[in-house]
Amino acid sequence: MARCEQGYLCQVCNAEVEELTDSSLYLQFVIGWVDPETLHTTPECHLLCHPELAQYVEDERFSPPVELDGPMARNQLDPEFVRKRCELITRGYRRLWEVRQADPSLSIAQYPLPECTARWH
Repeated sequence: MARCEQGYLCQVCNAEVEELTDSSLYLQFVIGWVDPETLHTTPECHLLCHPELAQYVEDERFSPPVELDGPMARNQLDPEFVRKRCELITRGYRRLWEVRQADPSLSIAQYPLPECTARWH
C-alpha cells in the first residue's frame, strides 16, 4: 500500500492506528488536550502504546485494562485526581465509540466533548 493510502502510524510501534477507538491522539482531542489547530501535526499513537493515558480508561470494551507500574501508576497518585482523570478519559473513550458509530457526515469539529468544544469557541 502506498504511504499516502495509510492511516496514521503509531510513533511507538510504527503500525497503523486503524480504528478511532484505538487512537491516543483522537482520545486526547476529544477530551480537549489536543487543540483542533494542531491535530494534523500531532504524532499518533495507539492507546495501548500510551499506558500513562490508557490506565485511566474504565470501559468494558477496553480490554484488558492497562495497569502501570512506577511513579505514574494511578495507584501511586492522589485518589481524587485519579477519580477525575478516570471520569474524563473514560467519557472521552466512550465518545470515540459514539463517533465511530455515528453518521459518516459528522464533522470532526463535532467529535470533542461539549465542554471542550465550548472552550475552543
